[in-house]
Amino acid sequence: MVYKVIGLMSGSSLDGLDIAYTELTEISGKWSYEIVAAECLPYPTALADELRHAHTLTVPGFLRLHTSYGHYLGEQVNHFIKRNSLQHKVHFIASHGHTVWHEPSARTTAQIGDGSAIAGWTLLPVISDLRHMDVALGGQGAPIVPIADRLLFSAYDFCLNLGGIANVTVNGAEPLAFDICPANQLLNHFALRLEKEFDDKGAIARSGSNNEAVLEKINQVAYYGMSTPKSLHNGFVTEEVLPHFESLEKMNDALYISTRHIATQVARALQPYVNPLQEQKMLVTGGGAFNDFLVEMIKEELNREGTIELVIPDEATIKHKEAVAMALFGTLRWREENNVLHSVTGAARSSVGGALWLPPVD
Repeated sequence: MVYKVIGLMSGSSLDGLDIAYTELTEISGKWSYEIVAAECLPYPTALADELRHAHTLTVPGFLRLHTSYGHYLGEQVNHFIKRNSLQHKVHFIASHGHTVWHEPSARTTAQIGDGSAIAGWTLLPVISDLRHMDVALGGQGAPIVPIADRLLFSAYDFCLNLGGIANVTVNGAEPLAFDICPANQLLNHFALRLEKEFDDKGAIARSGSNNEAVLEKINQVAYYGMSTPKSLHNGFVTEEVLPHFESLEKMNDALYISTRHIATQVARALQPYVNPLQEQKMLVTGGGAFNDFLVEMIKEELNREGTIELVIPDEATIKHKEAVAMALFGTLRWREENNVLHSVTGAARSSVGGALWLPPVD
């Protein structure tokens, strides 16, 4: 079977809306993918600010943003379809939405972007609210990308995503996955202090110096000592990490320490799964894969324990792997097959996640 799906993803780094039109092929249980068209649409400044502060809104304000953002998504999908001449070629849309609240301990999570609004604009079936069933079953509701790592990227022992938050999948008979630490959320915070959207290739961080006392404090944050399954919420950086940087005056030093912190936590997180007698491969995607200095630091830290080859794929996969994963997630929902793995999230059982919105028919 071939499924032609648009996957939508908005990550915690708020760099924009990822849209990927993907052809997913399943033959005798084996899956493959092709990214036919994809782009990342930067958010208008006002919308980015609304999304960044959505967790502070009143209930009416939150609901209005949920609805208006859904209409925004539907409108952007229509423009994408027109730009790429995809009329009558899309089977359905799978939308992650934008996470504004994530509290699995209270069995609560919220990814805004009204699925009915997207369906109303596009007149296509839409699958949204991807995490809710797992959270209802007592799971973390995250990460949900490991189903794609298992079915599309099983050639790799590890799949590391360096997005707003760094997370990893450990592939195996029973895949494991978890959020490691903040990544671009932290790096972009200090780049913005220098009036830059991001630290291109890590050049500013490379010019900085370490402060061992600050680094040690950050590495002792309680989350890093927790056992899996575990996941991070978007407020983690502000509440748990940034206060430790207050004594620093130079942003290049803050970026250096942040980069070292990410590399250290990646290595520590993977240490239990490293086989020193065997060469292993790790796929690296997300915006952080373009950060040469960060990748160099991760290599340095990882190879203290064993031999792990870091594989940087083609640019489209680096940028849009998570949108492809949403497309696959939605396809499995369409087929009514499990798309959330309890071995990853800690839920009572694996489940079929996602709400299906059917468009109006004449």
